[in-house]
Amino acid sequence: MRALEELVELAEAPYNDTVKDWKEKGGKVVGFICSYIPEEILHAGGILPYRLSPTGCTETTEADAYMSHFNCTFARCCLQFALKGEYDFLDGIVLMNSCDHLRRLYDNWKYSVGCPYMHYLNVPHRVGEGPEGWYKDELTMYKESVEEAFAVKITEESLANSISTYNRIRGLLKKVYELREREKPPIKGSEMMKVLVAGYRCPTEKYEQLLEKLLSELEKEEGISDYPARLMLMGSACDRPDFVQAIEDAGGLVVADTLCFGSRYFWNMVETGGDPISALAKSYLNNPSCARMTGNEPERWDFAMQMLQRFKVDGIICQRLRWCDLWGGETFYIGEKIKGLDIPFLLLEREQWLSGEEQLKTRVQALAEVIEGRRK
Repeated sequence: MRALEELVELAEAPYNDTVKDWKEKGGKVVGFICSYIPEEILHAGGILPYRLSPTGCTETTEADAYMSHFNCTFARCCLQFALKGEYDFLDGIVLMNSCDHLRRLYDNWKYSVGCPYMHYLNVPHRVGEGPEGWYKDELTMYKESVEEAFAVKITEESLANSISTYNRIRGLLKKVYELREREKPPIKGSEMMKVLVAGYRCPTEKYEQLLEKLLSELEKEEGISDYPARLMLMGSACDRPDFVQAIEDAGGLVVADTLCFGSRYFWNMVETGGDPISALAKSYLNNPSCARMTGNEPERWDFAMQMLQRFKVDGIICQRLRWCDLWGGETFYIGEKIKGLDIPFLLLEREQWLSGEEQLKTRVQALAEVIEGRRK
């Protein structure tokens, strides 16, 4: 599958050839940290949105001088890359109050590294009419700061066009996910994560073309049949295909997820036809949420159950980054809810890099054996 090969290649290099080509042609690149930050605003200004994902980081020696060991290794790896110059190609960064760890990432980046353009976006922690109004004001200020910093004009028309472009991408990604509902899915979970990571570091229009080709190729594939269990991933931000690969090497096929680097990123469309900023504020706040959002735990659980049933999941793996406070509390809530489901469940704690691989595989193998035993 040629499209999959190209997407995998893009995913494996933080500064890949498409980003280099964009820069060489005079294009600007702005990094962002979270799925609550609309890419459409940067895209409408002719800027390449680049989601920060420290692929290949295996130690945080320099970052540890600025951040505590009680900060998660995702935040520390991002700072490590910034300190080591891996993100020097960025013309700006946009961070937000995702959690305390990423708030400190912004502070340390600003203090110890710097960047031509830096913006801190305040995103509400609740949904509803009041928070949507607040978030709309934040997005308006964000748009204006982009216009001023990069001498561009982001019009309602350009924003509407960008929303339409990203909606098409959301639709294509959802169609690829729907192929994983089959008894013989044509793509592994580890490959799907590479497809998603590629989209965070690739010009938008090129990514759309690659997804169209990928969908066409996958529809012709016979699919994967030699797996003992269909698994769903939940939990902290996970951008590591090697982690998913380790799970699949141990005998389970990941067919679904509720991750911010996965389904939650694209599952719902942004409304079109009205004020684009209002539409972005409403859509991004009401997407399937993460543990940073308070008061809508039942809605998160309902989304997980919809995915479980739709993808015919045999078992659930909830992974969380060590020291992730938000998902530490959420996994307790998930664990209590799963007790009433009679479905095999595994809780894994991990670092940003893959570690303890053999122990991980042993635990996944045990989960797969429990699932197989229930079928007899």
